[in-house]
Amino acid sequence: MSSPASRPVPPAAASLLNLRGAVDLSALKQRQAPPAGGGNPPVPGGAGAVAGASATNGTSPNGTPDGGAAPLRVNVTEGNFQELVELSAQVPVVFALWAAYSPESTSMVDSLEQVINSYGGRLVLGAADIDAFPQLAQAFQVQAVPTAVAVVKGQPVPLFQGAADEAQIRPLLDELLKVAAANGVTGSLGGGAPSDAGPAPLPPLHQAAFDAIEAGDYEAAAVAYRQALLEMPADTEAKSGLAQVELMSRLQPLSAQDTEALRTRAADEPDNIDAQLGVADLDVAGGHVEDALNRVVSFIGRNFGPERETARVRLLELFDVVGTHDDRVAKARQALARVLF
Repeated sequence: MSSPASRPVPPAAASLLNLRGAVDLSALKQRQAPPAGGGNPPVPGGAGAVAGASATNGTSPNGTPDGGAAPLRVNVTEGNFQELVELSAQVPVVFALWAAYSPESTSMVDSLEQVINSYGGRLVLGAADIDAFPQLAQAFQVQAVPTAVAVVKGQPVPLFQGAADEAQIRPLLDELLKVAAANGVTGSLGGGAPSDAGPAPLPPLHQAAFDAIEAGDYEAAAVAYRQALLEMPADTEAKSGLAQVELMSRLQPLSAQDTEALRTRAADEPDNIDAQLGVADLDVAGGHVEDALNRVVSFIGRNFGPERETARVRLLELFDVVGTHDDRVAKARQALARVLF
Protein backbone atom coordinates (compact mmCIF):
# COMPACT_ATOMS: atom_id res chain seq x y z
CA MET A 1 0.00 0.00 0.00
CA SER A 2 1.35 3.40 -0.95
CA SER A 3 1.55 6.39 1.32
CA PRO A 4 1.62 10.13 0.66
CA ALA A 5 4.30 10.91 3.18
CA SER A 6 7.90 9.92 3.64
CA ARG A 7 8.00 9.73 7.42
CA PRO A 8 6.34 6.63 8.82
CA VAL A 9 4.31 7.92 11.72
CA PRO A 10 3.94 11.10 13.75
CA PRO A 11 5.74 11.31 17.09
CA ALA A 12 2.71 10.23 19.09
CA ALA A 13 1.83 7.29 16.85
CA ALA A 14 2.60 4.74 19.52
CA SER A 15 -0.27 6.03 21.64
CA LEU A 16 -2.58 5.22 18.74
CA LEU A 17 -1.10 1.88 17.79
CA ASN A 18 -1.14 0.65 21.38
CA LEU A 19 -4.27 2.57 22.43
CA ARG A 20 -2.58 3.30 25.75
CA GLY A 21 -1.24 6.36 27.50
CA ALA A 22 -3.55 8.77 25.72
CA VAL A 23 -5.63 11.52 27.25
CA ASP A 24 -8.90 10.23 28.67
CA LEU A 25 -11.74 11.89 26.76
CA SER A 26 -14.50 9.76 28.27
CA ALA A 27 -15.62 12.41 30.74
CA LEU A 28 -16.05 14.97 27.99
CA LYS A 29 -17.79 12.49 25.70
CA GLN A 30 -20.38 11.81 28.38
CA ARG A 31 -21.19 15.47 28.96
CA GLN A 32 -24.43 16.71 27.46
CA ALA A 33 -25.17 20.33 26.68
CA PRO A 34 -28.47 21.99 25.75
CA PRO A 35 -29.03 22.15 22.00
CA ALA A 36 -27.41 25.22 20.51
CA GLY A 37 -29.49 27.42 18.27
CA GLY A 38 -28.46 28.06 14.69
CA GLY A 39 -25.96 25.36 13.85
CA ASN A 40 -23.63 24.96 10.90
CA PRO A 41 -24.58 22.77 7.95
CA PRO A 42 -23.96 19.05 8.57
CA VAL A 43 -20.60 17.63 7.64
CA PRO A 44 -21.33 15.79 4.36
CA GLY A 45 -21.24 12.03 4.31
CA GLY A 46 -24.67 10.73 5.32
CA ALA A 47 -24.61 8.39 8.29
CA GLY A 48 -22.32 9.55 11.01
CA ALA A 49 -22.22 13.12 9.74
CA VAL A 50 -21.89 15.70 12.45
CA ALA A 51 -24.00 18.81 12.76
CA GLY A 52 -21.84 21.75 13.77
CA ALA A 53 -23.13 24.05 16.48
CA SER A 54 -22.48 27.74 16.79
CA ALA A 55 -19.76 29.01 19.09
CA THR A 56 -20.66 31.09 22.09
CA ASN A 57 -19.28 34.33 20.70
CA GLY A 58 -21.14 33.95 17.39
CA THR A 59 -18.10 34.05 15.11
CA SER A 60 -15.19 31.86 14.24
CA PRO A 61 -11.63 33.16 14.66
CA ASN A 62 -11.48 34.24 11.02
CA GLY A 63 -14.56 36.34 11.45
CA THR A 64 -16.92 34.05 9.56
CA PRO A 65 -20.34 33.94 11.24
CA ASP A 66 -21.21 30.59 12.77
CA GLY A 67 -23.35 28.58 10.43
CA GLY A 68 -21.25 29.72 7.44
CA ALA A 69 -18.34 27.37 7.97
CA ALA A 70 -16.72 25.39 5.18
CA PRO A 71 -18.21 21.92 4.56
CA LEU A 72 -15.49 20.03 6.40
CA ARG A 73 -15.28 22.41 9.34
CA VAL A 74 -17.33 22.23 12.52
CA ASN A 75 -17.35 24.71 15.38
CA VAL A 76 -16.94 22.49 18.44
CA THR A 77 -19.25 22.71 21.45
CA GLU A 78 -20.10 20.45 24.37
CA GLY A 79 -23.21 19.48 22.42
CA ASN A 80 -21.43 18.08 19.37
CA PHE A 81 -18.11 16.97 20.84
CA GLN A 82 -19.24 13.39 21.40
CA GLU A 83 -20.38 13.13 17.78
CA LEU A 84 -16.98 14.33 16.59
CA VAL A 85 -15.17 11.79 18.75
CA GLU A 86 -17.40 9.05 17.35
CA LEU A 87 -16.75 10.35 13.83
CA SER A 88 -13.01 9.86 14.44
CA ALA A 89 -13.61 6.11 13.99
CA GLN A 90 -14.37 6.90 10.32
CA VAL A 91 -12.06 9.81 9.54
CA PRO A 92 -9.45 11.64 11.66
CA VAL A 93 -10.80 14.78 13.30
CA VAL A 94 -8.33 17.63 13.73
CA PHE A 95 -9.22 19.90 16.65
CA ALA A 96 -7.91 23.46 16.35
CA LEU A 97 -8.06 25.01 19.81
CA TRP A 98 -8.12 28.78 19.54
CA ALA A 99 -8.94 31.89 21.56
CA ALA A 100 -9.91 35.42 20.65
CA TYR A 101 -7.01 36.83 22.69
CA SER A 102 -4.45 34.88 20.66
CA PRO A 103 -3.26 36.79 17.56
CA GLU A 104 -1.95 33.57 15.98
CA SER A 105 -5.30 31.78 16.21
CA THR A 106 -6.76 33.27 13.05
CA SER A 107 -3.89 32.30 10.77
CA MET A 108 -3.58 28.82 12.28
CA VAL A 109 -7.26 27.95 11.90
CA ASP A 110 -7.42 29.43 8.40
CA SER A 111 -4.33 27.49 7.30
CA LEU A 112 -5.67 24.24 8.74
CA GLU A 113 -9.04 24.75 7.07
CA GLN A 114 -7.49 25.36 3.65
CA VAL A 115 -5.21 22.33 3.88
CA ILE A 116 -7.90 19.99 5.28
CA ASN A 117 -10.31 20.96 2.49
CA SER A 118 -7.72 19.78 -0.05
CA TYR A 119 -7.90 16.19 1.25
CA GLY A 120 -11.32 15.57 -0.25
CA GLY A 121 -13.15 14.58 2.92
CA ARG A 122 -10.52 12.31 4.47
CA LEU A 123 -10.14 14.77 7.38
CA VAL A 124 -12.51 16.96 9.37
CA LEU A 125 -11.61 20.17 11.18
CA GLY A 126 -13.13 20.96 14.56
CA ALA A 127 -12.53 24.59 15.56
CA ALA A 128 -12.84 24.93 19.34
CA ASP A 129 -12.97 28.25 21.19
CA ILE A 130 -11.40 27.38 24.53
CA ASP A 131 -13.10 30.32 26.22
CA ALA A 132 -16.47 28.80 25.30
CA PHE A 133 -15.35 25.20 25.93
CA PRO A 134 -12.51 25.32 28.52
CA GLN A 135 -12.97 21.65 29.48
CA LEU A 136 -11.61 20.63 26.07
CA ALA A 137 -8.33 22.46 26.63
CA GLN A 138 -8.02 20.76 30.01
CA ALA A 139 -8.73 17.33 28.56
CA PHE A 140 -6.11 17.76 25.84
CA GLN A 141 -3.68 19.22 28.41
CA VAL A 142 -3.14 22.26 26.21
CA GLN A 143 -0.48 24.63 27.51
CA ALA A 144 -1.03 27.48 25.02
CA VAL A 145 -3.19 28.45 22.06
CA PRO A 146 -3.47 27.98 19.22
CA THR A 147 -2.87 24.24 19.38
CA ALA A 148 -3.80 21.45 16.95
CA VAL A 149 -4.63 17.98 18.25
CA ALA A 150 -5.99 15.14 16.11
CA VAL A 151 -8.29 12.37 17.34
CA VAL A 152 -8.37 8.94 15.72
CA LYS A 153 -10.65 6.23 17.11
CA GLY A 154 -11.19 8.42 20.15
CA GLN A 155 -7.47 8.69 20.87
CA PRO A 156 -5.70 12.08 20.73
CA VAL A 157 -2.50 12.67 18.76
CA PRO A 158 -0.71 16.00 19.41
CA LEU A 159 0.17 17.78 16.15
CA PHE A 160 1.62 21.24 16.75
CA GLN A 161 1.34 24.45 18.74
CA GLY A 162 1.38 28.01 17.41
CA ALA A 163 0.98 29.38 13.91
CA ALA A 164 1.88 27.13 10.97
CA ASP A 165 1.68 27.43 7.21
CA GLU A 166 0.68 24.85 4.62
CA ALA A 167 4.23 23.62 4.10
CA GLN A 168 4.44 22.76 7.81
CA ILE A 169 0.91 21.41 8.20
CA ARG A 170 0.60 19.13 5.19
CA PRO A 171 3.39 16.67 6.13
CA LEU A 172 1.86 16.29 9.60
CA LEU A 173 -1.56 15.54 8.13
CA ASP A 174 -0.04 13.08 5.67
CA GLU A 175 1.53 11.26 8.60
CA LEU A 176 -1.74 11.39 10.52
CA LEU A 177 -3.60 9.73 7.64
CA LYS A 178 -0.93 7.05 7.51
CA VAL A 179 -1.36 6.23 11.19
CA ALA A 180 -5.15 6.36 10.81
CA ALA A 181 -4.94 3.83 7.97
CA ALA A 182 -2.77 1.56 10.12
CA ASN A 183 -5.58 1.60 12.68
CA GLY A 184 -8.34 0.91 10.16
CA VAL A 185 -9.58 4.50 9.84
CA THR A 186 -9.81 5.00 6.08
CA GLY A 187 -13.19 6.63 5.52
CA SER A 188 -14.09 9.73 3.56
CA LEU A 189 -16.98 12.12 4.04
CA GLY A 190 -16.85 13.58 0.55
CA GLY A 191 -16.80 17.31 -0.01
CA GLY A 192 -13.71 19.46 0.00
CA ALA A 193 -11.47 20.15 -2.93
CA PRO A 194 -9.26 17.22 -3.91
CA SER A 195 -5.59 17.91 -4.39
CA ASP A 196 -4.61 18.67 -7.99
CA ALA A 197 -1.51 16.50 -7.96
CA GLY A 198 -0.94 13.16 -6.32
CA PRO A 199 1.96 12.73 -3.90
CA ALA A 200 5.29 11.42 -5.07
CA PRO A 201 5.83 7.70 -4.44
CA LEU A 202 8.03 6.62 -1.55
CA PRO A 203 11.52 5.25 -2.16
CA PRO A 204 11.33 1.41 -2.25
CA LEU A 205 12.90 0.84 1.17
CA HIS A 206 10.71 3.52 2.75
CA GLN A 207 7.67 1.90 1.15
CA ALA A 208 8.75 -1.48 2.50
CA ALA A 209 9.08 0.04 5.96
CA PHE A 210 5.65 1.65 5.74
CA ASP A 211 4.03 -1.60 4.60
CA ALA A 212 5.68 -3.40 7.52
CA ILE A 213 4.37 -0.76 9.93
CA GLU A 214 0.85 -1.25 8.58
CA ALA A 215 1.24 -4.98 9.16
CA GLY A 216 2.46 -4.36 12.72
CA ASP A 217 5.89 -5.80 11.91
CA TYR A 218 8.13 -3.14 13.44
CA GLU A 219 11.22 -5.37 13.26
CA ALA A 220 10.87 -5.65 9.47
CA ALA A 221 10.32 -1.89 9.25
CA ALA A 222 13.50 -1.31 11.24
CA VAL A 223 15.43 -3.63 8.90
CA ALA A 224 14.22 -1.63 5.89
CA TYR A 225 15.20 1.69 7.46
CA ARG A 226 18.62 0.36 8.48
CA GLN A 227 19.22 -0.76 4.92
CA ALA A 228 18.18 2.66 3.66
CA LEU A 229 20.72 4.24 6.00
CA LEU A 230 23.43 1.86 4.82
CA GLU A 231 22.77 2.92 1.25
CA MET A 232 22.41 6.61 2.12
CA PRO A 233 23.74 7.56 5.60
CA ALA A 234 22.44 11.13 5.19
CA ASP A 235 18.81 9.94 4.78
CA THR A 236 17.23 11.90 7.63
CA GLU A 237 13.78 10.46 6.94
CA ALA A 238 15.10 6.92 7.35
CA LYS A 239 16.89 7.91 10.54
CA SER A 240 13.71 9.41 11.95
CA GLY A 241 11.66 6.45 10.79
CA LEU A 242 14.04 4.00 12.44
CA ALA A 243 13.86 5.85 15.75
CA GLN A 244 10.07 5.85 15.60
CA VAL A 245 9.62 2.16 14.82
CA GLU A 246 12.13 1.24 17.52
CA LEU A 247 10.06 3.28 19.95
CA MET A 248 6.90 1.44 18.88
CA SER A 249 8.69 -1.90 19.23
CA ARG A 250 9.61 -1.07 22.82
CA LEU A 251 6.06 -0.03 23.65
CA GLN A 252 4.15 -2.74 21.80
CA PRO A 253 4.49 -5.52 24.42
CA LEU A 254 3.51 -3.31 27.37
CA SER A 255 0.10 -3.82 28.95
CA ALA A 256 -1.73 -1.18 30.96
CA GLN A 257 -0.58 -2.97 34.12
CA ASP A 258 3.00 -2.92 32.85
CA THR A 259 2.93 0.80 32.21
CA GLU A 260 1.53 1.53 35.66
CA ALA A 261 4.21 -0.61 37.28
CA LEU A 262 6.88 1.07 35.17
CA ARG A 263 5.81 4.54 36.28
CA THR A 264 5.73 3.44 39.91
CA ARG A 265 9.23 1.99 39.66
CA ALA A 266 10.55 5.14 37.98
CA ALA A 267 9.10 7.26 40.79
CA ASP A 268 10.61 5.03 43.47
CA GLU A 269 13.97 4.52 41.75
CA PRO A 270 15.12 7.74 40.06
CA ASP A 271 18.46 6.18 39.10
CA ASN A 272 17.02 3.01 37.57
CA ILE A 273 17.93 3.51 33.93
CA ASP A 274 15.44 0.98 32.54
CA ALA A 275 12.56 2.57 34.42
CA GLN A 276 13.53 6.14 33.52
CA LEU A 277 13.99 5.39 29.81
CA GLY A 278 10.80 3.33 29.78
CA VAL A 279 8.72 6.18 31.19
CA ALA A 280 10.39 8.59 28.75
CA ASP A 281 9.16 6.34 25.92
CA LEU A 282 5.64 6.38 27.33
CA ASP A 283 5.68 10.16 27.69
CA VAL A 284 6.87 10.76 24.13
CA ALA A 285 4.20 8.40 22.81
CA GLY A 286 1.56 10.16 24.90
CA GLY A 287 2.60 13.62 23.71
CA HIS A 288 4.35 14.69 26.92
CA VAL A 289 7.55 15.44 25.06
CA GLU A 290 9.10 17.97 27.42
CA ASP A 291 8.55 15.69 30.41
CA ALA A 292 10.22 12.82 28.56
CA LEU A 293 13.26 14.76 27.42
CA ASN A 294 13.73 16.48 30.79
CA ARG A 295 13.55 13.11 32.53
CA VAL A 296 16.42 11.68 30.46
CA VAL A 297 18.52 14.85 30.72
CA SER A 298 18.11 14.81 34.51
CA PHE A 299 19.19 11.17 34.64
CA ILE A 300 22.30 11.99 32.61
CA GLY A 301 23.11 14.83 34.97
CA ARG A 302 22.93 12.53 38.01
CA ASN A 303 24.78 9.52 36.65
CA PHE A 304 28.15 8.63 35.13
CA GLY A 305 29.74 5.70 33.36
CA PRO A 306 28.06 3.31 30.89
CA GLU A 307 24.52 4.15 32.04
CA ARG A 308 25.08 7.81 31.29
CA GLU A 309 26.16 6.99 27.73
CA THR A 310 23.20 4.64 27.27
CA ALA A 311 20.83 7.40 28.33
CA ARG A 312 22.55 9.93 26.06
CA VAL A 313 22.18 7.67 23.04
CA ARG A 314 18.49 7.08 23.82
CA LEU A 315 17.95 10.80 24.19
CA LEU A 316 19.38 11.40 20.71
CA GLU A 317 17.01 8.74 19.37
CA LEU A 318 14.07 10.49 21.01
CA PHE A 319 15.21 13.73 19.37
CA ASP A 320 14.80 11.96 16.04
CA VAL A 321 11.34 10.72 17.04
CA VAL A 322 10.13 14.18 18.00
CA GLY A 323 11.88 15.98 15.14
CA THR A 324 15.28 17.59 15.28
CA HIS A 325 13.89 21.03 14.41
CA ASP A 326 11.29 20.97 17.19
CA ASP A 327 11.71 23.78 19.74
CA ARG A 328 11.45 21.28 22.59
CA VAL A 329 14.36 19.34 21.15
CA ALA A 330 16.41 22.52 20.86
CA LYS A 331 15.80 23.27 24.55
CA ALA A 332 16.70 19.72 25.54
CA ARG A 333 19.93 19.92 23.53
CA GLN A 334 20.91 23.03 25.47
CA ALA A 335 20.09 21.32 28.76
CA LEU A 336 22.09 18.26 27.72
CA ALA A 337 25.13 20.41 26.90
CA ARG A 338 24.91 22.00 30.36
CA VAL A 339 24.92 18.67 32.21
CA LEU A 340 27.66 17.18 30.02
CA PHE A 341 30.03 20.14 30.00
